Amino acid sequence: MFGYIKPDLPNLYMKDDTLYKALYCGVCKSIGGTCGQMARMTLTYDIAFLSAITHNMLGTDVVIKKSHCIIHPITRRPIAGRTKISDMLADVNVILAYHKLLDDVYDSGRGKLKSAFFKGAYKKARKRYPQVDKIVGSNYKTLFDLEKSNCDSIDMACDPFSNMLAELSDFVLDDKKTEYTTKLFYYLGKWIYLIDALDDYDKDVKKSEYNVLKLTYKSINAKKLIEEHGGDVAFTFNVIFSEIADCYNKVKFYFNSDLIGNILLRGLAASTDNIVKRINENA
Repeated sequence: MFGYIKPDLPNLYMKDDTLYKALYCGVCKSIGGTCGQMARMTLTYDIAFLSAITHNMLGTDVVIKKSHCIIHPITRRPIAGRTKISDMLADVNVILAYHKLLDDVYDSGRGKLKSAFFKGAYKKARKRYPQVDKIVGSNYKTLFDLEKSNCDSIDMACDPFSNMLAELSDFVLDDKKTEYTTKLFYYLGKWIYLIDALDDYDKDVKKSEYNVLKLTYKSINAKKLIEEHGGDVAFTFNVIFSEIADCYNKVKFYFNSDLIGNILLRGLAASTDNIVKRINENA
């Protein structure tokens, strides 16, 4: 359910591409420092976006220096220096990854070995941020109960994941949170949940696993879903994009927000279009 938040590369400035990759490497360094080297395997590019937007919303500058890393030991790369925010997000990332693995175990029995493998890193992160673990765990429990009951309401099914991101943003932003930051992350969570459901539609049909789009529209495969209900699906996503754009315009950013704007206003739609295109071409 993670890994979908990406920039729209054709419209991304070179400076923002450098910043994006540096932030990714920066959180990777933080994960290694706080939770151990093996925990770096849980990292996704989503966390680079979260690092960019939270540093900006909190008014904390990012210092980028060229240095070596465990993946690139020969060539020095631009890497964002560790901050309290990146260390916190490292723990958030590990907690999210661990609960996602538990969710996979609940859904299909997959992920038992991985969850056991990362349990030590998870315990370290949970000890530092029990509030984060409570937010993630309680919302995943609500989500699991809804999925177990075969909830066929898109809004109800999305709500726990949306609430989870909104509550996490409130925790990280603390006194800098506003109704618009909370709402922005809520709708970002809704988009992540639904784009994952669309991307996994055929797999979930084949394996008889829960998928709210499958239960709502009952199409036999993803191609049929787009053919029969593409307008409804597009409308749902467009409402989300509109809400995110409105919040983006009302949130206070302390620094240049070109990277954040590219991802929120272009990247989410581009990722959605790419998945729809793949469904139409490969089905």
